[in-house]
Amino acid sequence: MPKGEGESVADRLSAVPLFASLSPRDLRTVASTGSVRSFAAGDTIVGKGDKGLGFYLILDGKVEVRADGKTLATLGPNSFFGEMALFEEQPRTADVVATAPSRCLVLSRWEFWSELAHDPEVLRTLMAAVVGRLRATSKALSE
Repeated sequence: MPKGEGESVADRLSAVPLFASLSPRDLRTVASTGSVRSFAAGDTIVGKGDKGLGFYLILDGKVEVRADGKTLATLGPNSFFGEMALFEEQPRTADVVATAPSRCLVLSRWEFWSELAHDPEVLRTLMAAVVGRLRATSKALSE
C-alpha cells in the first residue's frame, strides 16, 4: 500500500459494516494486510464462478456488478464487495467490471487471516459483526 495512504484506507474501512466496530489501531492493521490494485475501464475485477479469494474496497473509480447480462449494481468510492470471500472460498456469484479507471484495496483471505490469527480480540470483534449481520438477515427473512 502506498506510504501515507494507510490512514485514509483505515478510515474508509471503518465505514464497512464488517470492520466498523474495530479500533483505529485494528483498522490500520487490517488495512496493512491489503494491497492497492488498479484496474482500467473494461477490466473484469472478479468473474462469476471464479473462486472467491478476497475482499475489495473501491478507493477510486466506478464498477458494475453484473450477472446473466444484467447490471445488478453500480458501485463507487467507499463501496465494497467480496466480504464473504474472507470467510469461505465459494464461487463468485457475479462479474464485477470496472466501468472507469479504478483503484481497490484488496484483502486476500490468506494474508488477512495470517495477520489476524495472532490477534484473538480482533477475531472476536469480526465474528460478532458477522453474527450480528446474520441475525439481522434471518430476522428480515422471517418477517
